[in-house]
Amino acid sequence: MSFLKGKTAIITGAGYAALEDGTCGSIGYGIATAYAKEGANLVITGRNTKKLDKAKEELEKLYGIRVLVMAADISAVSDNEAIAKGVVDAAIKEFGRIDVLINNAQASASGVTIQDHTTEQFNLAMYSGLYATFYYMKACYPYLKETQGSIINFASGAGLFGNYGQCAYAAAKEGIRGLSRVAATEWAKDGINTNVVCPLAWTVQLEQFEKAYPEAFKANVKMPPAGHYGDAEKEIGRVCVQLASPDFKYMNGETLTLEGGMGLRP
Repeated sequence: MSFLKGKTAIITGAGYAALEDGTCGSIGYGIATAYAKEGANLVITGRNTKKLDKAKEELEKLYGIRVLVMAADISAVSDNEAIAKGVVDAAIKEFGRIDVLINNAQASASGVTIQDHTTEQFNLAMYSGLYATFYYMKACYPYLKETQGSIINFASGAGLFGNYGQCAYAAAKEGIRGLSRVAATEWAKDGINTNVVCPLAWTVQLEQFEKAYPEAFKANVKMPPAGHYGDAEKEIGRVCVQLASPDFKYMNGETLTLEGGMGLRP
C-alpha cells in the first residue's frame, strides 16, 4: 500500500532482535518492519548500537527506505531533555518532518517484589519508560502539530492487572497511560492523535523472563484466547500502522489491548 511513503516515524527501542527460531524477537523491530513495508523513513533509537545498526542494514536492504540510527539512553544520570531533543533535531535535519512518534522503549527488573526493589531498579523503569515518553512527546510536539501526526505509546497489562514482581514496570506503564490521555485532551485541537497499545507478543525479553523467573512468568503471562502470543510485526506492528492511517478514525486517547491476534478491545 505504501501510504506512509515520504513520511517519517521515530521508533524508540527498535534494535534488531531474533528469537531462538530466527523470527522477529522485538516489538520495536516488528513495528519498524511494518512501517518500512509502508514506505516510511525511520529514526530508530536504543542503547545497543550493534542492534540498531543491524536493524538499519536489514530494513534498508529489504524495503528501500532510509533509516537514521540514534543511540539514546534516557536514564537517571543523563540530560534527558537534551537527549530527546537531539534525536528529534537529527530527524528534522535528515528528513525534514516527523509524522509519527512511537514510544516503545522500556527497561525494567521484572520478577522482583516491591520489598526487594531497589531505587536504582525503580529508576530504570521510570526513566527508560515514563520519562522517555514525556521528553520525546515534548520534543516532537511542534513537528507533529505541523503534520497533524500520531503518537503511539505503549502501556501494559502489568499495570492493568497488578502483575506480581513488576511494581516499577507497572508504575511506569500506568504513568504512560495517564500522560497519553492528557496529551489526547490537550493536543487533539492540533490534529495530533494519541493512542496507547497494550501488547502481548513473544519476544526475546519474554523468552528471557521465562528462563530467569519461571514462577513469576507462570503467574503473570497468560496465553491469549487465540491460543498464541502476538506476532511483533504482523499483529502489533500492523496495529501501529493502522493507528497512523489518515483513514483510521479511532477515538483519540483510547487504550487498545492486543489479544493475541484477535483484534482490538477498548
